[in-house]
Amino acid sequence: MESVITIVGFLGAGKTTLLKFLITRFFENGWHPFLILNDYENAQMDAQHFVNQLDLNSIKALSGSCICCSGIMELRNTVNRIPKREKGITLIEANGTSDACSLMEFLGVGLKDRFLPPIQISVVDVKNWQKRGVHNELEANQIQVSSLIVLTHLDNTTKKRQSEVIDEIKSFNAMAKIISMDELDVLLLPKLVPSGNTAEYFEHQKAHWSSCSLDLPVLPNLASIDTICKTLPKSILRVKGCTKIKGQSKFTYFERNPDGAVFVRPFNGEPITGPKLLTIGPGSTPEILNKAIQTSFKSKTI
Repeated sequence: MESVITIVGFLGAGKTTLLKFLITRFFENGWHPFLILNDYENAQMDAQHFVNQLDLNSIKALSGSCICCSGIMELRNTVNRIPKREKGITLIEANGTSDACSLMEFLGVGLKDRFLPPIQISVVDVKNWQKRGVHNELEANQIQVSSLIVLTHLDNTTKKRQSEVIDEIKSFNAMAKIISMDELDVLLLPKLVPSGNTAEYFEHQKAHWSSCSLDLPVLPNLASIDTICKTLPKSILRVKGCTKIKGQSKFTYFERNPDGAVFVRPFNGEPITGPKLLTIGPGSTPEILNKAIQTSFKSKTI
C-alpha cells in the first residue's frame, strides 16, 4: 500500500526546503515520489522548483482553491488518479494558510484502498513560532493533528528559545514526534500512523485570506525586487515573483517571507504562466501590486 504524506506549515516555514530534502532521500532509497502542490495563486510556479528532481509527470499543481475545503475533492481525485509505482509514495504540500485539521479530517474519505490513511507532517519555524499576531491561532492549528513536527530556522536562535518552542508545541500536540531536519530519517516516514491527538476548535474562515497576482514586466535591475518587496504592505504575509532583469537572459525568482526577509535566486527554466508577482494576505489587490511595480521603475537605486 502507498503512503500519503501531507506537509503543512505557516507561510515561509520551510515546506519547500523539506520537500526537496525528502524527494532526494526517497530516490536514494529506491522510492518513487509523486508530488502535489497547492497554492492560491499559480502553483505551477512552485512546481518548477522541483523539475531538477522530478519528471513533470510526477508533479501536479493545484491552484485557485484551498485543499482544506473547496479544493478537497480535486485533491482526493488527483491522489486517486496517481499511477501505481513500485515503492510509490505521495507527497502533498498544502498552502501556508491551510486549515490543517480540516484537511486531515476530509482527505482520507474516499481514497482508494491502495492508499494508506494519510499522515501529516508540520514544519515549524522556531524563530517566528507564535509571533504571527492575529494569525497565531492558525499556526497552532497547523500542528495539532500532525504525527511528526520538523523544526526549521534554528540558526540564530538560542537553546532557551528552542526549548520554549518545543514545550509550547507539546502543549498543543503531546503525541507528535519533534525533530530537526538533520535528524530526519525518511525510511521511518512510511511507517508513521495518523495522529490520535484531539484538535482544538478553529474557526475555519480564519484560514482564508485574500490573494492576487499580476504580470511582471522586465525589471530594470535587481534593486527593483527589493523596492517591490519593501513597498508592499506588511499585512501581505507572502510575496513571490518571477521575471527577467534587464540585460539578463534567464529568469529570476524572489520571495518575501512574513518576517520581511527577501530571498533572490535563479529560476529553473521559464515560468509556465509567464512572469508574475504573487501575494497572499490582507492588502492583496491589483491596485497595491501595480503601485509596487511602478514604484520599482521610479527607484533611483542601481
